[in-house]
Amino acid sequence: MKKHIDLGCGSSPRNPFGAEKVYGIDIVKRDDLVEDNIFFEKSNLILESIPYENNTFDSVSAYDFFEHIPRVVVNNNETFFPFINLMNEIYRVLKHGGELYAITPIFPKESAFVDPTHVNFISKNTYKYFCEPDLWAKMYGYNGRFEIIRVQIVNFDYEVNQKIGLKKTLRSLLNFINPKRKQHIVWHLKAIK
Repeated sequence: MKKHIDLGCGSSPRNPFGAEKVYGIDIVKRDDLVEDNIFFEKSNLILESIPYENNTFDSVSAYDFFEHIPRVVVNNNETFFPFINLMNEIYRVLKHGGELYAITPIFPKESAFVDPTHVNFISKNTYKYFCEPDLWAKMYGYNGRFEIIRVQIVNFDYEVNQKIGLKKTLRSLLNFINPKRKQHIVWHLKAIK
């Protein structure tokens, strides 16, 4: 039975891989989840680990989430790297060959800056810190290995919603081909263990 976890899920965990069991994590306790097949945990992933065992999940998703995880935190003269730690955690809970699907606003587009809680700006090459052959984040304590399936700058609405209906499809197509609407980047990566 395939298991999926959606990070920063809010009240609607997503399941882009169609897994049979869906888990969600958010910083806020969610009592409004009503679906029987969704398992929810409250966790602050800036400070805490993903509360599951190693090699638990076939897939992980993060929709508009990475931009909320700080790159560097200094506390009592101690420096740590929450985004590096999160990528380590994602790698840890994925099975070999497990897939990460993340979509986040891309620097320098407006969507990266408009929300005052955005503290992590992802550029077109940030993924190289976590993927072979580069793995540049190793110098900061990163211990994972991802292989690229797809990294692409996209229109969020077109990528995520895949609207149905002629009028909506035409509007989505126009947004898709309009470079001003491409304000997010997709990381679709595979864990190599």
